[in-house]
Amino acid sequence: MYKPTIGLEIHAELATERKMFCDCLNDETELSPNINVCPICLAHPGTLPTINRQAVDFVIMTGLALHCSINQFSKFDRKNYFYPDLPKGYQISQYDQPLCKDGYIVLPRSGKKIRITRIHLEEDTARLAHAADGKSSLVDFNRAGVPLMELVTEPDFSDAKDVLEFAREFQLILRFLNVSDGDMEKGHLRFEANISIAPKDSTTLGTKVEVKNLNSFRAVDGAISYEITRQENVLLNHEAITQETRGWDEKKQETFSQRSKEEAHDYRYFPEPDLPPLTFDNDYIASLAARLGELPDDRRKRLSSEYNLSQEQADLLVADISLNAFFEEAVSELRALLENGNTQTLYNYLISDVCGLLSVQKTTLNETRLSPKNFASLISFVQQEKISSRVAKDVLKRTLETGEIPEDILTRENLFQVSDISGLEGVVMEVIDKNEKVCYDYKNGKEQALQFLVGQVMAKTKGAANPEIVRTILKEKLSS
Repeated sequence: MYKPTIGLEIHAELATERKMFCDCLNDETELSPNINVCPICLAHPGTLPTINRQAVDFVIMTGLALHCSINQFSKFDRKNYFYPDLPKGYQISQYDQPLCKDGYIVLPRSGKKIRITRIHLEEDTARLAHAADGKSSLVDFNRAGVPLMELVTEPDFSDAKDVLEFAREFQLILRFLNVSDGDMEKGHLRFEANISIAPKDSTTLGTKVEVKNLNSFRAVDGAISYEITRQENVLLNHEAITQETRGWDEKKQETFSQRSKEEAHDYRYFPEPDLPPLTFDNDYIASLAARLGELPDDRRKRLSSEYNLSQEQADLLVADISLNAFFEEAVSELRALLENGNTQTLYNYLISDVCGLLSVQKTTLNETRLSPKNFASLISFVQQEKISSRVAKDVLKRTLETGEIPEDILTRENLFQVSDISGLEGVVMEVIDKNEKVCYDYKNGKEQALQFLVGQVMAKTKGAANPEIVRTILKEKLSS
């Protein structure tokens, strides 16, 4: 009955060394309030801002990665409003001449093209800490003046699913460019969704509602889905949707009204008189384009082609930069050991076993002692059938925790797979003698009994026996 239309505004804190308009450190690890501050970012009378070139570079690089046109003339503007977290009483931002415009992202899974209206640069606000009784608030100015990039999309989304895909892809691009870590838990990446609905046959958009400060993918999904349903119910009750700004209540899983929606003229934008306009020549833009490196979509294609991975497998690696780097280095080590090193086996052990151990231990790959070289060595033994899968999993856990070389563990504990028939026959006969009933069951047609006997032999040899050879010997002995 109704069709949703959604556009995004995304704020990303940039990983610069210094703040946007002063020389204070941009250090989010500083826990003590009001340490990284100076007269400029505290807006003392008579102070003057200076532009952080690194922040400008980062925004233009992001724009180039998102197929934007770069404005060769740009300027800063004053956005005037009063709030306790804004020391100047205005925010230095960009209005009609942003750094980047008219870009797009093609969503990797759906293939939809999402247009980007603009990307501009501004300064972040301070942090407010509200007392539990609601009677007072404290201000920490450490964040005031941190470089903040804002991206605005066209209203090209129709559901939360595409919004989430876009959000994750944008976060990845920021990380690949090293311009921001995009950590939503730390507030480095914040989303605002502009949502409206209209009858499906309508040629005009409905009344727009903005949901602000969505700081997790779960919040983005929940807020958009809830707001679409809320607006549908309003129209079904023959009521009018109010143009407003709403917040998201994580506990109640619902949006709530905050204030009426401002228009651009409410901010009384005018050019920032204390900063010169910016001009960029083609050589400067080309030098930034040369710094982009491999981007997520290019890497997906390369991983699929070079390592014969499926799209889903490539997606999983691209989504985790450290995992991706570990995988590629381990493959290189494996190919140095074995000419026909099996990439798929290595991938499976990495994703299933290594990531499983990381999940249980609640740690990251970089925090373990597992090296790509040791991991590749272990996989080479698996591929050559020198060790069983069970032994590989046990040794992998120990190597991950201790950093010990897999070959040293295997040699010291005699864990290399035993394929010598004469050496295994004695163990097989011992297992048969101790499990007469199971042997009787097998002879009477219960095939699963054979697997039990194989397991007993594997246990006695600490997983070192070749299971296929064990199975062959057991069948031969039980049939005689």
